[in-house]
Amino acid sequence: MVKKKRSSGSFNTITSCISTTLVLLLLGTVVFFVCVADGLSRSVRENFTVQVLLDDSIPNRDGLALQTQLRTQPYVRLVDYISKERATREQAEALGTDPSEFLGYSPIPASFELHLKAEYANPDSLNKFMPSLKQNKYVTDVVYPADLMEAVNDNIRRVSVVLLAVAVLLAFVSFALINNTMRLSVYARRFTIHSMKLVGAKWSFIRRPFMRRAFWIGFVSALLADGLLYAGMHVMLEWDANIGLLITPLVIFITLGSVLAVGLLLTLLCAFFSVNRHLNMSGSDVYLH
Repeated sequence: MVKKKRSSGSFNTITSCISTTLVLLLLGTVVFFVCVADGLSRSVRENFTVQVLLDDSIPNRDGLALQTQLRTQPYVRLVDYISKERATREQAEALGTDPSEFLGYSPIPASFELHLKAEYANPDSLNKFMPSLKQNKYVTDVVYPADLMEAVNDNIRRVSVVLLAVAVLLAFVSFALINNTMRLSVYARRFTIHSMKLVGAKWSFIRRPFMRRAFWIGFVSALLADGLLYAGMHVMLEWDANIGLLITPLVIFITLGSVLAVGLLLTLLCAFFSVNRHLNMSGSDVYLH
């Protein structure tokens, strides 16, 4: 009989670990994709550039002063100077012909290419800074894809809302599934809880073994889920090295860390409330439920 109870308890523990692992794996996958989506949106925004077109008469000293000024602006991540010769060469390669050959001169001006910080890559933010930049007497024009920025930011906002809604929904589902797992585990030992109450055991004493068991279920399940998630990320990195730009060490840390934290927190909380529910039951309720 004792061996039967022990084997039954071990089976329940293994079942709880498997079900909790699957839930945490699903939750970790959502966290991973949310983090990757955030990194991808930042990467897309940072690919936008602002072209500051310069007058051909700008002296080198004023050009260097303007470059230094641009580097101090809060919206600038990187400043790249494109000389008139370089711009002409790149334009000739793109069009397949050199305009200076039939015009006698190059109409393409030198420019500064401003690589933007992600949080400033939108027309509203740039409109606050561009008017003062255009007032420089050596700046002939400032060009940036305002319509494309607006369209991309709108799409990113829509995708972010959908991902957030999915994350909240799955978080709720995860809590419900883990809660049911813990409740079933405690329910199987409801008569033991009632017997300990009858002999005068303190609630904290009765609760302790369940909390210890819940901790180990959460810890082992989180480690298993983290191992599977890390293996999946490793396979993706091996498949395409460029994915490393999105699957950064920070993304890996947030994904694995959140799974471990959520696994421990949910199993402990669910076990705590499940045990308390049975502790608050009367003797007749124990046999009815």
